[in-house]
Amino acid sequence: MLVMIAGSVLGWQQFRPADKGPAWRIVQVERGDLKITALATGVVQPQNRVEIRPPVTGRAEEILVREGELVKKGQLLAWLSSTERAVLLDAARAKGPEELAHWQELYKPTPLMAPLDGVVIARKVEPGQTVTAQDAVLVISNRLIVKAQVDETDIAQVKIGQRAAVSLDAYPDQPVEGRVVHITYEARTVNNVTIYEVDVLPKRVPDVMRSGMTANVRFDVTTHTGVLLLPADAVRQERTGAAVWRPDSANPARPASHPIEIGPSENGTVVILAGLQEGDTVLVPVVDMAALSKGPEGFSPLGGAPRPQKRPGS
Repeated sequence: MLVMIAGSVLGWQQFRPADKGPAWRIVQVERGDLKITALATGVVQPQNRVEIRPPVTGRAEEILVREGELVKKGQLLAWLSSTERAVLLDAARAKGPEELAHWQELYKPTPLMAPLDGVVIARKVEPGQTVTAQDAVLVISNRLIVKAQVDETDIAQVKIGQRAAVSLDAYPDQPVEGRVVHITYEARTVNNVTIYEVDVLPKRVPDVMRSGMTANVRFDVTTHTGVLLLPADAVRQERTGAAVWRPDSANPARPASHPIEIGPSENGTVVILAGLQEGDTVLVPVVDMAALSKGPEGFSPLGGAPRPQKRPGS
């Protein structure tokens, strides 16, 4: 979904013709900036998630790191005993501390090393626990990213290197700056919607960010600077194109239709390309729901021209 954010606030006043016809809201054309962004939801995930499995089946003797700890490639993470060593040490332990120390010195444990720089995101084994070659002792991630699911209708707006703002559902008051580092070439279908996964790399990973968190991502698409802006509800479509209501200089009590040319429009703001100038006054009909329930008499709030009043006996 494309969202456009106006850089200025459009003020308004109330206007009602002298004949007590329909009320109009008065707005002025203002100059400002319009930022276009593409929105998507995403999930925080490790970019490279590595499960560190034991080289031998046996028992974990020591786990030297904790979750959240930074580790370097080649760093010692744990000591493991093979099944044979574990059985031998248990038998020696029953004979006394001297026998145990002898066999511990003679039969060294197996080290478990870090294969890359990263952060320990899961510690799945504790000392004394039996492990097999299929068990992950630790899980390491080199860095956290946000995998955003971008609708295929918006994917053309997303580019490599593009800036993006990430808002975590758990911590909405701590925005995270990022940039696009990868766009998948293959689409997936989620809830009957075709999406592409986009990897957003945070500029700085806050301490509160955790794998699995839900996030909202806003991609900066483009910004229209110094353009003429008008509330979108002031513009209506006629057969000949876009138009607005403006005060009629010959009859101020009766607004006149005025053709315009519009540009991008979303989220309640529209860019005016031609037909109006900065400071021009535009009228917007104010919908009276109570009057609508009785039937419109002065104007159609859905964009039609004002209806002529019937004369008695006509």
